Amino acid sequence: MPPQHTDNFLIAPFIALGRTVIDASKDVVSVNATQGHLIGAFWRTATFQSPLRLASFVEQFEQIILRAIPIVALISLVVGAIITQQTILQLRNFGAAILVVDLAAILMFREIGVLLAAIMVAGRSGSAITAEIGSMRIREEFDALRVMGVDPYQALLLPRALALIVGLPLLAFVGSMAGLAGAILVAKAYGGIPIEVFVIRLQDAMTITSVAVGLLKSPFMGLLIGLIASVEGMKVQGSSESLGRRTTSSVVKSIFVVIVADGLFAIFFAAVGF
Repeated sequence: MPPQHTDNFLIAPFIALGRTVIDASKDVVSVNATQGHLIGAFWRTATFQSPLRLASFVEQFEQIILRAIPIVALISLVVGAIITQQTILQLRNFGAAILVVDLAAILMFREIGVLLAAIMVAGRSGSAITAEIGSMRIREEFDALRVMGVDPYQALLLPRALALIVGLPLLAFVGSMAGLAGAILVAKAYGGIPIEVFVIRLQDAMTITSVAVGLLKSPFMGLLIGLIASVEGMKVQGSSESLGRRTTSSVVKSIFVVIVADGLFAIFFAAVGF
């Protein structure tokens, strides 16, 4: 019996790093391929070559966006309150507690609102999309659709991707408003800033640019979540263990990519002065 080969412990980290890089490269290729299929499906829909399954889109919009509004609003409210409380605590040392209004308005609409909404959707709906697609792969429903002459990307993935792209700006706006509401309550209770003063200051601090930045980032983040969830679902290979592993991977990768994308957007908007 030949002896089993064992990797040297000194080179094992480099082997693991190489495998990680190769897997990441494969993921990039898979995401681009899926994006190409979705663009093709959207083009066929836009040119009336193939109809959009409106019932499926509405169902996905309800499941992914509308039912996520309460939890996104609650989380944003709590986070907005915590950030405001800590900000007031620091600004008091400089006698500038009123500046918490400016910081709350900018943070909530430019960064925190859209980021919390995207993370919640990635964890709540991205995992569900991966599990649904993975279950279909296990039951060979994708192959059955192709045999019937139906494009699975057109029938299954496009409605989910469109629901994410169209609906995530709505969730981001709701989250931003909820975070601002939390800021108002804490500023009143903890900072002694009357609501009327907060609102007047908010009118001066708030700009359409801050709102536009959050709304512009949201569709791209929705597309990224949909692509990663779809790719991970397509990787499921005939077992419940594989389904669970890919669902976990989908959530982790989606949250990581969303945070990185938010950072890149922040750098870009700062560079162009927007």
